[in-house]
Amino acid sequence: MAISIPATRPANPRFSSGPCAKPPVFKLDNLSDAALGRSHRAAIGKDKLKAAIEETRAILGIPADYKIGIVPASDTGAYEMAMWNLLGARPVEMLAWESFGAGWVTDAVKQLKLDATVKTAEYGEIVDLNAVNFDHDVCFTWNGTTSGVRVPDGGIIPANRAGLTLCDATSAAFAMDLPWDKLDVTTFSWQKVLGGEAAHGMLILSPRAVERLENYTPAWPLPKIFRLTKGGKLIDGIFTGATINTPSMLAVEDYLQALEWARSVGGLTGLIARADANTAAITEFVEQNDWIDFLAVDPATRSNTSVCLKFTDSRISDGPTFAKAVAKRMEAENVALDIGGYRDAPAGLRIWCGGTVETSDIAAMLPWLAYAFESEITAT
Repeated sequence: MAISIPATRPANPRFSSGPCAKPPVFKLDNLSDAALGRSHRAAIGKDKLKAAIEETRAILGIPADYKIGIVPASDTGAYEMAMWNLLGARPVEMLAWESFGAGWVTDAVKQLKLDATVKTAEYGEIVDLNAVNFDHDVCFTWNGTTSGVRVPDGGIIPANRAGLTLCDATSAAFAMDLPWDKLDVTTFSWQKVLGGEAAHGMLILSPRAVERLENYTPAWPLPKIFRLTKGGKLIDGIFTGATINTPSMLAVEDYLQALEWARSVGGLTGLIARADANTAAITEFVEQNDWIDFLAVDPATRSNTSVCLKFTDSRISDGPTFAKAVAKRMEAENVALDIGGYRDAPAGLRIWCGGTVETSDIAAMLPWLAYAFESEITAT
């Protein structure tokens, strides 16, 4: 029997999990006010960098006494900076349930050579958070970008903890309600939920993290690009727009435009609602089709941004080959770009559902997913 070709295509087929889709209103002309050819140390550059910091604070609801800095090398640079500056003062627990969390484990154990307690979970699952000792410094990802598994909430983190919490929130910020009082270090990159450009990271420090920085000197040398203190005091300029190295003022302008768009859709509440609506459309599709399921085992830990799916049909003998064929067919039809599962993850698909994606595009893409599945299963 012939397989029906869907009648409608997504207006925007970009569902990459990073760099992610630009805001729906994005136009290159919107960047015409960028401070190009000007020093980032000039007043215009400093003002734009400070505006990016303060608008981030306003939209995310970050407390006034928390420090926010723009740092190099995207979320990776921000998280590495935090680990190299802060860890070693107390015992450390490393939590990982996907590839990026596993990367932080490698850095702590093999590079910093810390005698860390390591807790891991398989893709689709999460570690037992009740077993974590928060009197230790704890490193974790809030949302596993490559597994689609997230921390359900911050209730498990005690307010009177002795250790610091270092949270990689790169695919959670602007899509999930982060409990700032439970997070001492939070990092993310512009290229994720707001669809900004890559190479710039955000480093957010609680007063407790600042206190650690000013009262602890790590045993290892710190390269210039990582240094957050001078003479035992925080380099405050980093957190008011005086960046460690030269930022792209074009990327800064793009981030400012994305923040403006975020305000126009209702700020954090609106962004969460958009991501939730996108994920709800996929949830309905999964419930209607028994050949596909979420990689996340527990619905309470299911991501609303990096939605990871697995094929469950018993007729599939070679999962990786089948998943790649479906993703390739979707790309060839120009209905879903870059939706293959992460290389280290189980075979499947990964569909970005952050707020810059329109629910109408998710809805238009899903019949094509069914079409691609039926086409490939028929060909096996």
